[in-house]
Amino acid sequence: MPAYASSPSRSLQVAAQVACLHPPALPWLRTLPIAALIATILVLSGCNRGDSSASGDAAGTVADDGSIRHPLRGQIVKVDKERGTLLVDHEEIAGYMPAMVMEFEVGSGDLALATEGQRIRAELVETPGGEFRLEKIWMIDQVAEATVKTAADALRQDTTIRGRKVYREVGESLPDFALYDQNGDVVRAQRFRGKKVMVNFIYTRCPVATMCPAAVHQFTVVQEEARKAGIKNRELVSITMDPEFDTPGVLRESAEARAIDTSNYSFLTGPESAIKDLLTQLGVQAFFEGSILQHTLATLLIDEQGRIIHRADGSRWDVKDFVGKMSS
Repeated sequence: MPAYASSPSRSLQVAAQVACLHPPALPWLRTLPIAALIATILVLSGCNRGDSSASGDAAGTVADDGSIRHPLRGQIVKVDKERGTLLVDHEEIAGYMPAMVMEFEVGSGDLALATEGQRIRAELVETPGGEFRLEKIWMIDQVAEATVKTAADALRQDTTIRGRKVYREVGESLPDFALYDQNGDVVRAQRFRGKKVMVNFIYTRCPVATMCPAAVHQFTVVQEEARKAGIKNRELVSITMDPEFDTPGVLRESAEARAIDTSNYSFLTGPESAIKDLLTQLGVQAFFEGSILQHTLATLLIDEQGRIIHRADGSRWDVKDFVGKMSS
C-alpha cells in the first residue's frame, strides 16, 4: 500500500513510519539525500511492532480475523475509481501512526459516495498481511449530524415517556426519525407523508437466506408488482439493525450488488440509539449473541398520513396482500 508525505517536511517521518509497518524493501528510500538516509536508518533502528501491541490507542482493536483497527479522521485528497482507493490526509493516530497522506482501499459503495475535499471519520484496518483499508466510513457534515442527533434525542425521550405503552399498535403513527440513506443523505419520516410506505428491518451481514435476504427480495417483488399495477406514491424502506457496520456506503454497495432500484426503495442507518428506539417502538427484537445478531422480523404498511395500517410478523407474508392494501 503506497503512502505519501503530505508535505516535504514530513517525508522522513513518513518513510520511517511506513518502514516500521512494512519491513519489506522500500526502493524509493534510496533516492533520499545521504544525510536524510542516515537519519532515517537511525529512526528505523528504534521502531518495532511492539508499538501496536501496547495498551491504549497504540494497540487498536484486534478483530477475530487478526486485523488491527483504529479510529481515523481525515480529509479525502483524491478519489481513484480505477484503483478502488481513496487518498486521505489523516490526522495522527496516537502511538501508532503520524499524520500523513495515505492511499487506502475502500468498498465500492464508499468509493461512490466519496468526494475530494470531504472530511471523514472511519476505521483504519491493518490486515495480518500488512495491507491497509478503510471501513465504517462516515462523511463529516455538521449540519446533517446535528439534524440526526436532534431527532435521535427526541426519539429517545419519546420512548422513555411512552413507558409501558412504547409499542405502537396498528392505527398509531410511525415515530418521527431522521436517518441517513444509502447515498448519505438525511431522510426524515415526514418525507414519506402523502405516500404508502412499507417498512422493515434488515442488516447486510445476515447469513440466513430466509431472513434478511428474503425480506429484501420480497420488497423488490412488491416494488415490481406495484409498478405493474400502476400504483403511484409508494415507497419501500429497510432500516438496518446493525448501524455499527451498515454505514451509508455499505448499504449502497449491498443495494448495487443486488441491482436494486433505489428510486423508491431506501436503505437507512444512523445512531445506534435511534435504531434501538425504532426497534422497540415497532416491536422488533434484535440483540447480539457474540458476533451473531439474533432478531425477529416485521413488515409494516404506513398510510399517507403516517399511520400504521397493517403489519405482518415473521418472514412469510403475502406480496399480493400488501400490494392490494397499497392500492386501496
